[in-house]
Amino acid sequence: MRRNTRRKTVRTAVFLGVSLLAVGFSGAGADADPQSAPTEQQLADYIAAGVKSAPIADSGSACTSGSGAGSGNGSGNCFGGSGSSSGSSGGYSSDTKGYGPSMTSWLAAFGYGLLNPDATPPGANDWNCKPSAAHPRPVVLVHGTWMNAYNGFAFMGQPIKDAGYCTFTLNYGRSNLIEGGGLGSVLPGTMGTGYIQDSAKQLSAFVDRVLAATGSSQVDLVAHSQGGPMSNWYTKFEGGAGKVHNMITLGATNHGTSLDGIGALGRAINNFGIDVLGLVEIFVGHAGIQQTIGSDFVNQLNANGDTVPGIDYTVVGTRYDEITNPYDLTFLKAGPGARVSNITLQDGCEQDVSDHLTMMYSPRALSIVLRALDPVQHPNLDCTINPWLLGGGGSL
Repeated sequence: MRRNTRRKTVRTAVFLGVSLLAVGFSGAGADADPQSAPTEQQLADYIAAGVKSAPIADSGSACTSGSGAGSGNGSGNCFGGSGSSSGSSGGYSSDTKGYGPSMTSWLAAFGYGLLNPDATPPGANDWNCKPSAAHPRPVVLVHGTWMNAYNGFAFMGQPIKDAGYCTFTLNYGRSNLIEGGGLGSVLPGTMGTGYIQDSAKQLSAFVDRVLAATGSSQVDLVAHSQGGPMSNWYTKFEGGAGKVHNMITLGATNHGTSLDGIGALGRAINNFGIDVLGLVEIFVGHAGIQQTIGSDFVNQLNANGDTVPGIDYTVVGTRYDEITNPYDLTFLKAGPGARVSNITLQDGCEQDVSDHLTMMYSPRALSIVLRALDPVQHPNLDCTINPWLLGGGGSL
């Protein structure tokens, strides 16, 4: 009964929001064309225009959401009128324990990660590893939302290690339902659900541990999905700028995502004062809402440009990405002192139909990562089929 009531509430809010949005686009006049429904691009353009003048929360400020729920946590987690926040701040990061098997299938790795949430992906977290002169920087692997270190890198971890790198990873953003992690956080292997600013602090502490253990002055980051903007926040606001040389991202939500239009629509509805995202956040968690187009997090992240001087960025997107959508929102524009290489996974390899998750199990994506780490040793890119949704490491 409660579920039906909740569904009716969401449907009512969406219906009202769509009606208001349609009125806004049509001029709210009686002569408006009833056939002219707003497209996803119009939604994105509308939101982009609306948020340019929106105030950006200062880091460390405390705010309240449009629905009255507290959203300030001392890290600039302020949503204001462009989205709300359910639950409270909280969460933590943790080390991995033991090793899971190498996997070529994302689906199999995801299942293993649910049953073994603290497993280490192959090749990672040898704390006795010392970088070589050929590869002086350790590589830190950063998983995405609702994933963990293992199922994020069960395919890529060992090959990166075998290429001669000291490789490390962590489980970050571990928050429960009360802390705003969303319903997904009740599953043991779903992490990366807490406030992204908090997760960036956790990454900062972990990178410092890696640098201390290896004696290195910088790391290279390989980040998937939320791991991309979270790592970017670390370099911009948590002192990571001088500690990162390469930032390699795959399917990163660098400029937010429409989530096939749902996020864009929800953001527009919220801009009209109807807190539909507050309801959605109960299900998807803080981090999920922060990654929608026009969120305060996305606005502040990119307010002064996409990049940080001194960092080399390799940004990989896939045309079949159903999460970072439209997929080219992942791409970055180089600012002063930074280099950016934006790569579409299918350019030159149409048979690779990897989506948001299976791109982490794509031999082509792996070869792009290895080339970005060392273009001399790994100049060539692989091209094989990689099935959508299942993943296969280059096989069916």
